[in-house]
Amino acid sequence: MKVYFINVGQGDATYIKMPGGEDVLIDGGRQGQGDEVVAFLKSKKVDDIEIMIATHPDADHIGGLDEVLKAYKVETIYAPKVSHTTEAYKNFLKAVKNEKRTIKTAKAGVKLAVKGVTAKFVGPVKDYEKSDLNNWSAVLHITYNKNKFLFTGDAEKASEADMVKAKQTLQADVIKVGHHGAKTSSNTDFFKVVKPKYAVISVGKNSYGHPTKDVLNRFKGVKASVYRTDKNGNVSISSTGTKITVSVQKK
Repeated sequence: MKVYFINVGQGDATYIKMPGGEDVLIDGGRQGQGDEVVAFLKSKKVDDIEIMIATHPDADHIGGLDEVLKAYKVETIYAPKVSHTTEAYKNFLKAVKNEKRTIKTAKAGVKLAVKGVTAKFVGPVKDYEKSDLNNWSAVLHITYNKNKFLFTGDAEKASEADMVKAKQTLQADVIKVGHHGAKTSSNTDFFKVVKPKYAVISVGKNSYGHPTKDVLNRFKGVKASVYRTDKNGNVSISSTGTKITVSVQKK
């Protein structure tokens, strides 16, 4: 299994090549970055996408997905059941419609049809306020033999606490850090359950102060190795099911 955290600046885009051959894309960066994501997928010889996940309607996560939908045949699309009024979200919905696809709901308990791994959504476990988009984030947990991965979108404290309370499967060797390393995510109680060995922060130049010192110190506290797309470029993690190897590719 290979996981690529694509350097899309301040945003998220993750491509997973499953051990059974399926191609999974989680998010697609900001508007206008779809071509970068498509170019990356082409460089990895991706010919179609079995599963696309739009974690939540924020523009820095779904902005590029319309271009990916135009470039690739996408079999199944998942997104949480929350809408937004932004241009990026409207473009995403329009692209889904143009491809004659429907969106399946991403929520805790929903399993993905992929071979050789257990892949299921562990969040959101409940509905949040419409204005609270980050906590609606689709959170995906993948178990490949002994190795475990957690992709958290922009999930913040409320969602993290609800996942812990609902006893979702959260322990992971590798975590895609929530909300670009913002201090409203990656809370201590959540960390105690996840116990990551590797943490990847998808982040670019920003005025929000991401990733915050608080969060970086929390990772130090659990002795996790931290990788950042703003410093390391594309981060790829390869798993045999028992062994994890990390490599980085500066742009």
